[in-house]
Amino acid sequence: MRDRLPALDGTAGGRGEAAGGEAARPRVRRVPVLLGPAFVAAVAYVDPGNVAANLTAGARYGYLLLWVLVAANAMAVLVQYQSAKLGLVTGRSLPEILGDRLGRRSRLAFWAQAELVAAATDVAEVVGGAIALHLLFGVPLPLGGVLVGAASLLLLATQDRYGQRRFEAVVVALLLVITVGFLAGLVLSPPDAGGVLAGLAPRFDGSDSVLLAASMLGATVMPHAIYVHSALVRDRHGRAPEGEGRRLLLRATRWDVATALAVAGAVNIGLLLLAASALQGVEGTDSIEGAHAAIVTSLGPAIGVVFAVGLLASGLASTSVGAYAGATIMAGLLHRRIPLLVRRVVTIVPAVVLLALGADPTWTLVLSQVVLSFGIPFVMVPLVRLTRDRSVMGADRSGPVVHGVLCVVVALVVALNLALLGLLVLG
Repeated sequence: MRDRLPALDGTAGGRGEAAGGEAARPRVRRVPVLLGPAFVAAVAYVDPGNVAANLTAGARYGYLLLWVLVAANAMAVLVQYQSAKLGLVTGRSLPEILGDRLGRRSRLAFWAQAELVAAATDVAEVVGGAIALHLLFGVPLPLGGVLVGAASLLLLATQDRYGQRRFEAVVVALLLVITVGFLAGLVLSPPDAGGVLAGLAPRFDGSDSVLLAASMLGATVMPHAIYVHSALVRDRHGRAPEGEGRRLLLRATRWDVATALAVAGAVNIGLLLLAASALQGVEGTDSIEGAHAAIVTSLGPAIGVVFAVGLLASGLASTSVGAYAGATIMAGLLHRRIPLLVRRVVTIVPAVVLLALGADPTWTLVLSQVVLSFGIPFVMVPLVRLTRDRSVMGADRSGPVVHGVLCVVVALVVALNLALLGLLVLG
């Protein structure tokens, strides 16, 4: 099969520079066929951690923090495109490039922090899926975590057996379920137009709203999504040769990123609008279970079921992408791979243990986001530097304006995440 991948080992599976370049040329006129990698990466933006943050923001402050999501999504489009462009121009993933440039000790240290980020991501996603199974079927949370992990393994097996496009199709289908599940409530409880317009003006309402805004923005640019996007593009297209073929692939990639993150942004914004219109001021909506109960009370059990199904799809899709990212990180930095089943079992264990010990699921999600914040500078700073480096990107390196904007984005995201950590420690 032309675009089949060898068990997530981080290689191009025979579709290296020559194969990828030649394969790209006859396809460039069919831009829709080239879409897909960004939709897989975009799943990271609608994972259970984002669900918890956006519902909390809308329930506590109404439309006040809507502008945060709009700004965060704009930043994400820029950053994810840079990752995709790096993979397309070089034919290599970001971890692969870093693995070749770092010394052995530095490479091991970098891998350790990146692997920790991937593990924290998996915890949030498995926990979110377990919550969904509990809401839908009353499944105990630890068992739910095991079932979510097993289901995600089947999704990854689809990628390994049938190739990149089939895996992308399955993830896009889950993204559609997520979109319907999280936005269905807006049909019965549409947002107030005046409130929406007011929410686009940047402002806060006390220190708590600043803390929540920092967590929303800081969690939007997800480290594992940046790592994996360069690999997804590499695995789909290989290295695009210079010339018209590369320009058309870059154009298709821009459409891919913009469309995928527009969908993810609409889901996140819709969650906040739903909470603002139907849940504002309702007690207990600072947890996913409480928000679900309030949705059932306000909008009916049918909408509650649809919401829980969307949450389950979110957990399944995002944990599969998280495992893909972990494999990409290990293959690129350590030049090693382990069997997919072994890796899946290892990454599920922390989440299941936490659930078995009775840890609060929502607080577990919060802690996982704190761990993720540590990984943001480690991935964004190298990405910005590499995409500006002529020896890496050639004529497609970032221009001074784009590079300047990226530097501002990096500084803003890092500063807000440090502020978030400081507030959590102090408060």
